[in-house]
Amino acid sequence: QVQLVESGGGLVQAGGSLRLSCAASGRTNSNYDMGWFRQAPGKEREFVAAISWFGGRRVYADSVKGRFTISRDDAKNTVYLQMNSLKPEDTAVYYCATKGKAFGALVPSSQTSQYDSWGQGTQVTVSS
Repeated sequence: QVQLVESGGGLVQAGGSLRLSCAASGRTNSNYDMGWFRQAPGKEREFVAAISWFGGRRVYADSVKGRFTISRDDAKNTVYLQMNSLKPEDTAVYYCATKGKAFGALVPSSQTSQYDSWGQGTQVTVSS
């Protein structure tokens, strides 16, 4: 059973940057797609970014394209989300997620239902 632990959230002013980390334990993570999702108060959880198990394909929500970058360091069993030019509407709890099945499709999924394991989340608050 994989465990995911997010860190790096906090309070930042609009236009600022944060880097989130997601450390995986309980398995070797290199063969699994990884994703970041977020949930704002009163809203459904939404897709932010995903990276394929081989690292070659990245998918982003339109709302974060050009501002956020997902990456992975399989030697550290860690996935990152670099967030630049943050906006107040980026305020949410950010969750890391992974699939239970190795060697996913060439393009990682943006669907919440396709991910089996989730972290506890880290709060990101962007002030105007």
